[in-house]
Amino acid sequence: MPRAQKPYLVLCLLTAVMGSGAAQAPQPPSAGNAPEMTTHDVPATFRSKVNLVLVPVVVRDQTGRAVGTLGKEDFALFDKHKPQVIATFSIETGGKAPQPETVPAAPGKAPGEAAPGKAPGEEPQPPAAPDRFVAFLFDDVHLSFGDLAPVRDAGERFLNDSLTPADRAGIFTTSGRTTLDFTGDRAKVHETLLNLRPQPIARSSGQDCPDVSYYQADLIVNQNDQEALAAATEDTLACMNLDPRQRQLAQQIAHSAAQRVLVAGDTESRISVGVIKQIVRRLSTLPGQRNLILVSPGFLTLPDLHPDQTDALDLAIRSNVIISSLDARGLYTIVPGGDASQASQSALGRELKNRYQIAAARAEEDVLAELADGTGGAFFHNRNDLAEGLKRLAARPEFVYVLGFSPQNLKLDGSYHALQVTLKDPHKLNLQARRGYYAPRRLADPRETAREEIQEALFSREELRDIPIALHTQFFKSGESSAHLTVVAQVDVRGLRFRPENGRSCDDLEVVTALFDRNGKLVTGGHRTIEMRLRSQTIENRLGSGITVRTNLEVQPGSYTIRLVVRDTEGQMMAAANGAAEIP
Repeated sequence: MPRAQKPYLVLCLLTAVMGSGAAQAPQPPSAGNAPEMTTHDVPATFRSKVNLVLVPVVVRDQTGRAVGTLGKEDFALFDKHKPQVIATFSIETGGKAPQPETVPAAPGKAPGEAAPGKAPGEEPQPPAAPDRFVAFLFDDVHLSFGDLAPVRDAGERFLNDSLTPADRAGIFTTSGRTTLDFTGDRAKVHETLLNLRPQPIARSSGQDCPDVSYYQADLIVNQNDQEALAAATEDTLACMNLDPRQRQLAQQIAHSAAQRVLVAGDTESRISVGVIKQIVRRLSTLPGQRNLILVSPGFLTLPDLHPDQTDALDLAIRSNVIISSLDARGLYTIVPGGDASQASQSALGRELKNRYQIAAARAEEDVLAELADGTGGAFFHNRNDLAEGLKRLAARPEFVYVLGFSPQNLKLDGSYHALQVTLKDPHKLNLQARRGYYAPRRLADPRETAREEIQEALFSREELRDIPIALHTQFFKSGESSAHLTVVAQVDVRGLRFRPENGRSCDDLEVVTALFDRNGKLVTGGHRTIEMRLRSQTIENRLGSGITVRTNLEVQPGSYTIRLVVRDTEGQMMAAANGAAEIP
């Protein structure tokens, strides 16, 4: 098939992998002559694993260098001040991702046979894969032109000085109006940067009267804060030149303005959080190092958005995507009471307005810091050397510890759980860790959970060996611009945890294959579900060499990397392997 260029192919493939909700589940055999092995297009539903809360931690010495010599016993973890048992512990390094394995790929030949003109054992080398993918996400929904111009120039300098030929850069915006998928073409990246413009979606582009921030609007409408309403009323009296005796009218105007601002702010913050999650998911489908750099002046997220923000963090952590953020305002100050173009207010009005401006700036900045802390990234703020900031943000920490724990008696109430990570011996060491998480309001859907687990394995580069597997390829060209590629999976099923039923040993295998081009884009994929209802003598006598599963794909000539994932239903064991194919 033609090379796919749209990220939604990922979702389409995984939807096909998991099957539709209307599909009929296969019935267990009821007779002794039932077939021992059948293949279905609709896979079985996996049982979900115990939910872990993952906490990335970066430890640095006094010089700012990441420390990678600590062990699980060196950390203490607290959930709402209660000590937790660290159930899982791992160290992620900032080195290069492992390259795909060399696998046989010969036109018209069985796996293991040499291609014409090649000696036995001489295999094709895997195509060169990018080492690093950097997604620049410009929050043009919240950025002003005064903020955007300097960061755009800083992005130009960063691209000229810091990206290597093995890097792939992508330009994305929260409005979605300016987008460039990951590429090594620097000219296209520069051209896209020049096209960046502020794209407010719901806010007025001029000076409003009264001038109510999203932060202040939340206080007025959602929290019934009378002091915040009084500040907006004072602003209304001043900017509309109303008589002080018209205070009640000014209050009504201020409250109506707060309601409009709240709706606009909700819309823009929801869009920004949603796009962050989309870009994290896009990065999760790519090999190698994956960085998301969020360039934004900051924005406020109210409680109803916190679950979405937590989902984005969790997905980034599971996918080894590091989010770093750059405060596009640089080194800034709050002008007390607003700028000189604003109407004069009373002393009380100026004092209240200044207070809410400062509080809003801190709240808007906090989301940038939380995204960075929560994934092991960095937060660059209160400095004007933005090109240096981008350079620092694009460099992953050399070591990131990931602590995992299972919350006990977790209530499904959506409440915030503050996390604290400490070192038992913190001498001359600084620690950065995830700040907290939100409890879910309902149990996760098992089908959706299984789909996410498959996706994480499919788009990772990690080799998994719970089930012994071998990956081979073979192809033949059907024309100048088309070829048939067969991915052959050899699976050793003798170690699976079969379920006894009706005198048979029962288990299902899900075999998922994905093909990526040299820029890491998903091209196509396929899946097979193998239902095994085996007699004991079959396992002993016929399955010594395993079972073979073939996936046929239609492709264009080119260099491809292959990802194979195998998972069984009963033991929930998983295997994953990397391969390559070069089709001239």
